[in-house]
Amino acid sequence: MSEFATVLRAWRDRVTPEQVGMPAGPGRRTSGLRREELAALAGVSVDYIVRLEQGRATNPSAQTITALARALRLDSEERDHLLRIAGAPIPSARVAPQHIPPGVMRIVDRMGDSPVAVMTAAWDIVHWNPLWAALFGDPSAHSVNERNVAWRYFTQGPGDVEFAEGHSEEFTSDLSADLRRAAGLYPDDARIAGLVAALLRTSPLFAEAWETATVASHTSSRKTVHSPVVGPIELDCDVLSTPSTDMRIVVYTAVPGSESAEKLQLLRVTGTQEFARGR
Repeated sequence: MSEFATVLRAWRDRVTPEQVGMPAGPGRRTSGLRREELAALAGVSVDYIVRLEQGRATNPSAQTITALARALRLDSEERDHLLRIAGAPIPSARVAPQHIPPGVMRIVDRMGDSPVAVMTAAWDIVHWNPLWAALFGDPSAHSVNERNVAWRYFTQGPGDVEFAEGHSEEFTSDLSADLRRAAGLYPDDARIAGLVAALLRTSPLFAEAWETATVASHTSSRKTVHSPVVGPIELDCDVLSTPSTDMRIVVYTAVPGSESAEKLQLLRVTGTQEFARGR
């Protein structure tokens, strides 16, 4: 059996359903993840997981390995080992990280009362919780560009999000400035370069903001999100950064005891049920 097959099986066995936000359920013969559970988390077929663990599937793509590493809650060294033994290149420090550290995954898992998503330095949404999907729609149903906050904002506008007075201009400037910062930090990142080039061609608003050559990070704000399920919800949006990976953890919270807090909890029940039925 190959090294890849050996470690994949061993790492699947050590992850419990509870660690990835899944119910354990009765009648389990193993404490670890079932193959179908890992397949669902990684977005691949069960048959492919079987072939990988039996050594019958060779040369998995870097994208597949990254998805498996995320699903198995691997740290960066383990992820790199998985890439290396598969013959895939190790990401360069001049390219924005895509791997979400296990601790960040646990933060999202434990914040079920708030909409939370994890984004790369390019503002691609790479992980989210059910309440985020209930509030903003399921990102897995969108194309790569549609999952990008900057692309959606500069090409489609704020959508169901209403900014506090005066914040629209600030958000425009901050988002453009943060992309410029990311482009400087990761000069070999084709995704960031391609996104900037596409926005310059497509969005006059982005081109105008880009010309100011501002370099900055995105800041916190207050927004009103118009949910078709529970109506307008006033929320504080905070962006937390992970220094080692330059990921952004975007968290929306409501003032405790407020009407918006009650609506958010209602959405947690009704909205996530609608989300689950629609998957």
